[in-house]
Amino acid sequence: MRAKALLLAAILGASCALCARCALAQDGDTIVRRVDDHYNHLSSLRAHYSERYSGMGMDRTEEGTLLLKKPGRMRWSYATPVGKVFVLDGKFAWFYTPGDAQATRVPAKQLDDLRSPLRFLLGHTQLKKELDNLTVVAEGSGFRISGVPKGMDQKVKVLSVGVTAAGAIDRMRVEEVDGAVTEFVFSGMQENVPTKDADFAFIPPAGVTVVEGLPPI
Repeated sequence: MRAKALLLAAILGASCALCARCALAQDGDTIVRRVDDHYNHLSSLRAHYSERYSGMGMDRTEEGTLLLKKPGRMRWSYATPVGKVFVLDGKFAWFYTPGDAQATRVPAKQLDDLRSPLRFLLGHTQLKKELDNLTVVAEGSGFRISGVPKGMDQKVKVLSVGVTAAGAIDRMRVEEVDGAVTEFVFSGMQENVPTKDADFAFIPPAGVTVVEGLPPI
């Protein structure tokens, strides 16, 4: 009888563990769908961001304003350093820092900059199709969704996105294969704000040469 009782307890324990894993998977699917749904109903977004990069002997912090507009437009306007911009106009990505003699232009389809994982918010969001090895864990009052952006496995070790219970992204951490880490924290988010195409245009200052190439670090 005791052996049967132990066997039954083991079976029940395994069943409970399996049920717990199933429940966690279902909860994870619910959170992912909530994020997808949240951003699929947005046409534009404005937020303040702080960015910290550590790697290659550097450790710097910058901040500014992020503006997104569907389809395919993004503008990171830096307050520190003033005037630095990263613009995605739908066709090209532009990078420029005041004082530089050159502005860099990269075709949008070739972009693999660390800000580019947020591009999935500019189309029809489906996180499961954007991230390989996707996982969801509870973190504080929200959740952390992690995975490897498709096509970036040679550069990115893992992308972690922090989301609120309502499905809004409020932080992002990119760990690169070479050990460098970039973290973004978003605040003051305003959804469906008025925008115009001119907000995402970049005109090189007089005397600045446009070069084709890889984005700067």
